Amino acid sequence: MEQSFENKNIILASQSPRRHSLIKKIVSNFDVVAPEFDEKLDSENYTDDAIKSLSLQKALSVLNTHKKTGAGICLFKNCFIISADTMVVLDNKIYGKPKNEEQAVEMLKELSGKTHFVVTAVTVLDSDTKRALSEVVKTYVTFQNLSNELINSYVKLRKPLDKAGAYGIQEMGSEFIKKVDGDLENVIGFPTKKVKAMLISAGYEF
Repeated sequence: MEQSFENKNIILASQSPRRHSLIKKIVSNFDVVAPEFDEKLDSENYTDDAIKSLSLQKALSVLNTHKKTGAGICLFKNCFIISADTMVVLDNKIYGKPKNEEQAVEMLKELSGKTHFVVTAVTVLDSDTKRALSEVVKTYVTFQNLSNELINSYVKLRKPLDKAGAYGIQEMGSEFIKKVDGDLENVIGFPTKKVKAMLISAGYEF
């Protein structure tokens, strides 16, 4: 008898409140499990394969750390584990989350007046078959020429230390953003259209 996927549970491997909010657009019921994984890359230079690997490792860390002691049996059954990793990239250089406000200021100064891309790698992992789909979505963002006063004020007010590239586009207006080419939700950190398509491809029935 063919297996039915319509009742598979959704596990979101992310603590990001922005991703929690966005996934509700496509899935009403889901659980959140924080991945236990070091997100550092071996290189500061961007490649699609590297960010896809990070996303996959996040999903696998959730799958592998929630096992019965000594038995090697995953506690997640009949689940799709969804993980995502978002980066800001300018001239092939990766801008992750700033370590402090000073680094956040420097990041925004480097992005000022230029076009960069925001890339999110998404993985959908079947807990039963261990089959994984990993894809990337890119959105191009052009910043206005930002004054030092505007940058310093933003960093002091918004404290963007939990955001790749030291900014959240949902917090910014036209004084910051000149142009966005692509999926805005991807810049926020979770491209729901792509995630829905991947779930359907994996066998999830909406």
